[in-house]
Amino acid sequence: MELYVDKDNSTPQKIAIIVLELLLLWLSYWILFENGGYKILHRFRIENFSASTERRTIIFVFSIVVFLRIGFMMLYLLKRKVTWDESVSITFAFALYYVGFALFVLTTSQSIDFIDYLAILIFAAGSFINTYSEIKRHLWKNKPENRRKIYTGGLFKYSMHINYFGDLLWVIGYTILTKNIFAMIIPIFLFLFFVLYNIPTLDKYLGRRYGKQFYDYEMDTKRIIPFIY
Repeated sequence: MELYVDKDNSTPQKIAIIVLELLLLWLSYWILFENGGYKILHRFRIENFSASTERRTIIFVFSIVVFLRIGFMMLYLLKRKVTWDESVSITFAFALYYVGFALFVLTTSQSIDFIDYLAILIFAAGSFINTYSEIKRHLWKNKPENRRKIYTGGLFKYSMHINYFGDLLWVIGYTILTKNIFAMIIPIFLFLFFVLYNIPTLDKYLGRRYGKQFYDYEMDTKRIIPFIY
């Protein structure tokens, strides 16, 4: 539980994550635009249908948006300690997004259609929900009168972990755009990770820190998906 208690800049860990992310972005570019994906898929005897340049470009833009958002949140919003073990798990997640989706998208030859525009909308909505909710909570917590109070306003009144719901949405947007059913593995894995590990761990900490405030909030609010669960 110290993960949520300790306050630390964790500058070396954050720099390492950003550098590794940049390397993963370069790898994603190589896969999408410099024939790297063909070489990888050919090695595993997977047929490459060479996705359109437009579809590959959108996937890469998604990855750049994720990099910029997460970089902002990590350098500006995140005040708690980031351990080296956590740095490894974060980098693994980005490898799934930047590299995994880049490979999955190569196996479709379909041109951009209405479903893809829907995927872009879902990605944008998830990105907004995640970043907006985090910024609002950060600004609220910076006010001295809110010390030792749990934040239940803004989008968090619809879900205790609305930021995680935003994460699920933008990952689903990525998935839909690939037109590859096997890409569903990534959002399913992320959902299970949130429900089975992240949320229980964080809720135990919040229960200890805020007591009755947290339990009252828990009784009246969905856990991750607004109006559903």
